[in-house]
Amino acid sequence: MSFPSVNPTQTKAWAALTALFENTANTNLQDLFKEDANRAAAYSLQWQDFYVDFSKTHINAAIKEALLDLASEVKLKEAIAAQFTGEHINQTEDRAVLHTALRNFSAMKPEVSEVLAQIKSFTEQVISGAWKGYTGKSITDVVNIGIGGSDLGPDMVVEALRNQRNHLNVRFVSNVEGDHVIESLNGLDPETTLFIIVSKSFTTQETLMNAQTIRKWFLQYTSEENIAKHFIAVSTNIPAVKDFGIDPNNIFTMWDWVGGRFSLWSAVGLSIACAIGYEQYEDLLRGAHEMDQHFANTPFEQNIPVMLALISVWYNNFVGAESEAVIPYTQYLTKLVPYLQQAIMESNGKGVDRNGEVIDYQTGTIVWGSTGTNAQHAFFQLIHQGTKVIPADFIGFKKDQHNQKAHQDALMANFIAQTQALMTGTVGQQVDSPFKVFTGNRPTNTILIDQLSPNSLGKLIALYEHKLFTQGVIWNIFSYDQWGVQLGKVLAKNTLSDIESGHVSETHDGSTQALLQHLSN
Repeated sequence: MSFPSVNPTQTKAWAALTALFENTANTNLQDLFKEDANRAAAYSLQWQDFYVDFSKTHINAAIKEALLDLASEVKLKEAIAAQFTGEHINQTEDRAVLHTALRNFSAMKPEVSEVLAQIKSFTEQVISGAWKGYTGKSITDVVNIGIGGSDLGPDMVVEALRNQRNHLNVRFVSNVEGDHVIESLNGLDPETTLFIIVSKSFTTQETLMNAQTIRKWFLQYTSEENIAKHFIAVSTNIPAVKDFGIDPNNIFTMWDWVGGRFSLWSAVGLSIACAIGYEQYEDLLRGAHEMDQHFANTPFEQNIPVMLALISVWYNNFVGAESEAVIPYTQYLTKLVPYLQQAIMESNGKGVDRNGEVIDYQTGTIVWGSTGTNAQHAFFQLIHQGTKVIPADFIGFKKDQHNQKAHQDALMANFIAQTQALMTGTVGQQVDSPFKVFTGNRPTNTILIDQLSPNSLGKLIALYEHKLFTQGVIWNIFSYDQWGVQLGKVLAKNTLSDIESGHVSETHDGSTQALLQHLSN
């Protein structure tokens, strides 16, 4: 089996979709609902505790059929099989893409089971108080030191599951900015704080600089021999970790078949397991695995990640939408959008196809958003009355965490009313001013979940992982490398050398030289 490489613009379905857009460009959502009073039933999916309504999009029967044909022509089914069977679909790095194997409890790799057992044993010691610091005190605070996928995923999940957290205070250090690091240390007691350094290579500049600064802070209070009691590593670079002073028994391994932005399911999620306990962490993984099974085995027309990906492709490539919003109606998911920005835009921000050819069609979507109802008092004005088409995913939960019925009723009333308003606008109503006119016809998907839990959060994250994979297959790009991250890192070494030496190299462009000179003044 080989990973398919099909230029989507050369397919029959792409031509059909182009023609369909030309024929339906003036169709509005209000008319679609007038034509079919049962539209919501025809354009929605129910799976376990997820109900997904995409009836408030411009998808009709012909467009849906053509999108499904597109998925078939680009060989999406074969691509899914290639990923799940461990083929090296990340061809530019010659790696498999198997983050799904980290949560496959029905056929788990022995090395994954071993690390999960290590996570379980370690977190149980820390949470129970059996793990002691250098003065014999139990741990009260855990600090995750990482960046990118080693920070965004765990940070998002720990915040999302705040209501399930135990007594440990878990915080995250990521930015190389010194102010951020020092502020993150405020209030910490070195005797009761555990630091988890997460870096596959143990060479990431930001992570290592932050780790060294924290190490110096720690050694103000005690000796180097006590580093072993307070520093843990998630890495593959065993010699470098040992040189740092970390006990080899406190090293959690990673694998090259797990991309950074999909690594929260691995030992990178150690901070999550500390925060919510191993059993709930495993429930998070099991939820993701359930979505994996749904994605891999469900016909595309009933497949939630596939359908959401196809809808996104429709708006991105045929309607010409410039971005898409994600709006979770729970403050617990306040960090979901930054997490998805990395997952989606780092994965699919590519301009060269899998054949090495420059692409002449749109690929990665720009993802942005915030939590409702805060967002309603911020950027919703642009979505309602602006000149841009901005498809939006509304994510809500039937039940809240603290049984505050009045608040929950008000929240869900807004959740539903906003999608209604975006669809209907003020069409058919008497409006006394042109400034109060809402055209409506603004597309939304609604993802309604029974309740936020480790299991349902695992499903939700995996849903978006499979959505972006599907988009990448359709766009004929490699979703799992990120060469675009590298150039800035390389040039930063040169500019750092100039800043430290005080000498500005003439090899820089004029703007860079001027900036460096102003910085030194």
